[in-house]
Amino acid sequence: QVQLVESGGGLVQAGGSLRLSCAASGRTFSNGPMGWFRQAPGEEREFVVAVSSNGENTIYADSVKGRFTISRDNAKNMLYLQMNSLKPEDTAVYYCAAGVFGSAWYAPVALDAYRTWGQGTQVTVSS
Repeated sequence: QVQLVESGGGLVQAGGSLRLSCAASGRTFSNGPMGWFRQAPGEEREFVVAVSSNGENTIYADSVKGRFTISRDNAKNMLYLQMNSLKPEDTAVYYCAAGVFGSAWYAPVALDAYRTWGQGTQVTVSS
């Protein structure tokens, strides 16, 4: 069983940047894909970005492509999300998630491919 703890959220003005971190423990972190999802008030949880276990394959939601960058450090059991050019519509609780094991290139976008979730970190972007 893996445990995930997010950090790095906060309040930022539109156009600003934040870096989210996710610390993983409890299983071999490098064995599975990881992802970031977000949930705004009154909305369903939505996919943001995924990265394969080898770090070579990344998939981004169209809404964040070119602004957000996912990375992982398997040696440190850490996942990161660099968010630039933030917009008010990026305001949400951001969740780190660990996916089911697959190939080294597997980077799922479906919510149900992820079995373990962090507690979330709030990101608020003011206009």
